[in-house]
Amino acid sequence: MKNLKRQWKFIVVLIAGAVGLISQFALHSKSLFSIGNLQFPVHAIIIDIIGILMAISLLLEIFHDWKTGRYGVDILAVIAVVSTILIGDVWAEWMILVMMTGGETLEDYATGQANKELRALLDKTPRIANKLVDGKITEVKVDDLQVGDTVLIKPGQQVPVDGQIVKGTSSFDQSSLTGESVPVTKNPGDELMSGSVNGDVAVEMKVTKAAKDSEYQSIVALVKSSQAQPAKFVKMADRYAIPFTVISLIIGGVAWAVSGDATRFAEVMVVASPCPLLIAAPIALVSGMSSMSAHHIIVKSGPTLEKLARAKTFAFDKTGTLTENQLIVDQVVTDDKSFDQKELQSLAASVEQQSSHVIASSLVKATDKDLIHPVTNLKETTAQGVEGDVDGKHVKVGKLSFVAPGHEKLNVTSTAVYVSVDGKFAGYITLKDKMRPESPKTIERLRRQGAEDIMMLTGDHKQVAEKVAKEAGITDVRSELLPSQKIQAIKDVPKHLRPVVITGDGVNDAPSLTAADVGIAMGAKGATAASESADAVIMVNDISKVNDAVDISKHTMKVANIDVLTAIGVVIIIELIAFTGVIPAFWGAILQEVVDMITISLGLLAKTKPSDKQFGLEEK
Repeated sequence: MKNLKRQWKFIVVLIAGAVGLISQFALHSKSLFSIGNLQFPVHAIIIDIIGILMAISLLLEIFHDWKTGRYGVDILAVIAVVSTILIGDVWAEWMILVMMTGGETLEDYATGQANKELRALLDKTPRIANKLVDGKITEVKVDDLQVGDTVLIKPGQQVPVDGQIVKGTSSFDQSSLTGESVPVTKNPGDELMSGSVNGDVAVEMKVTKAAKDSEYQSIVALVKSSQAQPAKFVKMADRYAIPFTVISLIIGGVAWAVSGDATRFAEVMVVASPCPLLIAAPIALVSGMSSMSAHHIIVKSGPTLEKLARAKTFAFDKTGTLTENQLIVDQVVTDDKSFDQKELQSLAASVEQQSSHVIASSLVKATDKDLIHPVTNLKETTAQGVEGDVDGKHVKVGKLSFVAPGHEKLNVTSTAVYVSVDGKFAGYITLKDKMRPESPKTIERLRRQGAEDIMMLTGDHKQVAEKVAKEAGITDVRSELLPSQKIQAIKDVPKHLRPVVITGDGVNDAPSLTAADVGIAMGAKGATAASESADAVIMVNDISKVNDAVDISKHTMKVANIDVLTAIGVVIIIELIAFTGVIPAFWGAILQEVVDMITISLGLLAKTKPSDKQFGLEEK
């Protein structure tokens, strides 16, 4: 709506100019009245009325900014308009109005170009689904689907909502969600994420989540959130506002005093119009947000980029962030010489093969399929373990108190399952979190990017946390923390080590993501609570995207600052030239349009890929 209002202002100014040209040069309209030496023909009256209305509108915005304690450079634009009205330079006044409204329109266009990747997600949102009712296909709105409905997904179609395949096998392109370049084969019973694209075979899917809770729709909600929050950073250039305004007024005032002609002051004020300065930062920052999106990172606001660029402390959750939230077998320890490690793991995995517990499924997954044998007389005791007969042996797997009640307590610090065979304790199997392969490199690269402190904040046991931290290359480990203690750890970071960035993925991370200066959520697996609480969301299952986020932020802020300072430098040089009187007000306004274009072009450079060399981040 705001963009439409800006466009209409620009159109009205252009129409006024066209009417004025016809009135003055085609109809040769006479002056309707005069005030002193100033003549007021039709075209002058039309342009003056529009100029006054624009100036009043801008003054109201300035007063509103002053109330909130923000001092901008818009006052120079008002002075420029009023100056040209007072000296009667109608066409210079019109050019300033074109510059003001045209600059805003150009900004909107450049913002739209920079924001293209974000809008692409919105454009691809699934809207229609093929619902199966009594074997017949009925087209319904995706928002009307309910949990339990059956949906037919034809070849090439998007999955409308999250669900589970009930019939058919096909490959699905999940690249827009997970970054996986190779399509993934899905069979009956497998989960499907909304937004993934079906391959060559039609499948039937049972809806497991409503549209508002599904994966792709959650991403779209995050994108809309990021688009709705540009106002906080649009005035970044205001930090330069007071000195720039003072310098411009001094140059204009001295020009007036030296020449004795108020026209000279107006000429300086025309080229001092702040449009380039005002659009430099937002174009660069929106371009940076667009670049983030192209790298599968959704950033919700401009200040996030500024904080990321200056971040000194990085904190990470362990499970699902530094690790893959997937357990792998660490050690197989036998207590009975009649069993070797391979046979012990085979017996344990065979009994666990039908259990849905995460430890059981991890053990089965880590065991060779040839070692998993049929099990009979299977029995599961809730929260204790399972037992059954494998190859004529009665095997129990679970807690030590369950498999061998009389056995002395063992000093095992890792996650473990204990095994007994025919009533006799046989040994135990420890499991550990599987480290993300990119985690150690990510931590090492963060240090080269300027991180002064890197912490691990986890609720896991001390020994487990320290083992993972050592593998990842983190020395500052805080273990056995409750969510409230994680928040306190973030708040306790001293001022000289801020801003603080924390990365997490689970519901328990949501409070600490909110407490940090920048919260980054690993959202690839649909960690909704964490994603909603975060300032940025990594949409692929790759923690090295934190490095990309820092790189892009540093590059964006570098471009933004160069753009703002370039705009200031060029405008002041033109002001000094206008001081001499060699630039008429009309041509000064045209020069301002040229500076606008330069500023926008520089701002769009934030979309370019930052190089390691420019930040001294080459591999050593």
